[in-house]
Amino acid sequence: MALIHNVVGTPQAARVLMLVHGLGADERDLGGLLPYLDPEGRFLTVLPRGPLAAPPGFSWYEMGALTGAGGESTATSFTAALDELDDLLETVCTEHGKAREEAIVGGFSQGGALAVALGLRRSVRPHPAGVLAMSTALPDMEGLEFDWDAAVQIPMLVQHGTNDMTLPVELGRTLAATLVEHGVPVVYGEYPMEHQVAMESVQQAHEWLLAVSAGERPTEALPEPPPPPLVQPVTTAQWEATVLRCEQPVIVDFWAPWCQPCRMVSPIVEQIAAMREGAYKVVKVNIDEEPALAQQYEVQSIPMIAMFRNGRLERSVLGAKPRQQVEAELGMLVIP
Repeated sequence: MALIHNVVGTPQAARVLMLVHGLGADERDLGGLLPYLDPEGRFLTVLPRGPLAAPPGFSWYEMGALTGAGGESTATSFTAALDELDDLLETVCTEHGKAREEAIVGGFSQGGALAVALGLRRSVRPHPAGVLAMSTALPDMEGLEFDWDAAVQIPMLVQHGTNDMTLPVELGRTLAATLVEHGVPVVYGEYPMEHQVAMESVQQAHEWLLAVSAGERPTEALPEPPPPPLVQPVTTAQWEATVLRCEQPVIVDFWAPWCQPCRMVSPIVEQIAAMREGAYKVVKVNIDEEPALAQQYEVQSIPMIAMFRNGRLERSVLGAKPRQQVEAELGMLVIP
């Protein structure tokens, strides 16, 4: 079944730009960026709609494809969406007399992963001239094979928000680093934003599009990696060694990306980690990613800040509270 889509632009446009929306959006979402992304009208822009309902909008595939955790059904739905986008790009280029090898594909979140895959995967069809990957990650699943030999000719712009709680910025950094390792021309941009697109990132994308349209392959050295976070994430596999066997008392922040109070208390937990370094270990657990731990310790409300000592849950604090109150309720000596 052909994807529902809009085509925006004039016949005088030089080449095709495909923009693929993220989870819960629709074909109109990224179209709002065009006055800033392509003010010169250089592109005939294709805006497709995801095939799966995800109110208030649509989705492209089942969740898990960006981390390899989705299983066979996720891989199947991802591949199906990828094939449909590939066919749509071919159809639009043919119908409008535009060269497919001059097309640029881009996307946000789910759409960004599909844009990356469309640009890199092995195919008998021509690869695009460039890929714009906004707030996404390198898709990881069985059956998806990348053509790294061809990728060295495909410039990519990778952008991510440092405050992204949906897809942490580490995923964007890993994507950019992996591309660089394979010789792909990469420009990487980080912005103080959440899971979104900022005006500054759109301006960078506009300049990058102009360069690629001029036949350039923009490349910039990746920024130095930031220091490790004060509060390290812990998985179920790491739990026993990191928390239960730790000789120091361990403070655990049970949280989730969708939890607004969790975001409020996160800086407080980081402050405790900085002030009590050496006396306490401070870690965090994403209960969406580690449901077994949440169930084991009966985490029914978040944020929950827990104190573990000698392998046992000793005390816990619920809700976003001031640092002094958190420390008092955990039985710590309060430092003003």
